[in-house]
Parts: sequence; C-alpha cells; structure tokens
Amino acid sequence: MTFPIHHLSFLFLVVALFLPRIALLVTYLENGLLEFHLTGLLPPIMWLILPRVLVLYIIYLDQGTSGWFFLHLLALVLAFSGGGTYYKGRGRRRDR
Repeated sequence: MTFPIHHLSFLFLVVALFLPRIALLVTYLENGLLEFHLTGLLPPIMWLILPRVLVLYIIYLDQGTSGWFFLHLLALVLAFSGGGTYYKGRGRRRDR
C-alpha cells in the first residue's frame, strides 16, 4: 500500500483560491514548483493569461482529482462566468 505525498502546502491552496497569480509567484520564488518540472515558456505565459488553469494543472499533478481540485474548478468557473466582475447597470441613473 502506498500513500501519496503532496508537495503543495495548505497555504498555497487557500491563497490560490483568491489570488492565484500571487500564490504562484510566491511558490515559484520559494522553489516550490520544482517537483512538477514546469519548464519552458508555457508556465510563464499561463501565469500571465490563465493563472487559474495553471493552478488546476498543478493541483492535478500533485493530488489528482481531489476536493481541492474541484473547489478550484468551481472558482475557475465562477471567475470565467463573470462572477468576479462588478455589475455596472445596477446603479445607473435615469435621465428624465
């Protein structure tokens, strides 16, 4: 029987829910992503354009489809569906 070893810290998983770019940057600077062999140009591009997708990929490499994976997937869906934007039409003033 083998037990999986998780390299991601609890702090990374929590902070990445709200601030994925900052969590990835801090983990990268602490050399916490060396276990995942993320090299080349793709990780920096993903960090700039789609950081939540990169976080999902890292969680999948570390834990597979776990509870954290589905929680971050929910955050990704909410962020991409516009749940993180401010609704502008709500306080609109009507001219008479």
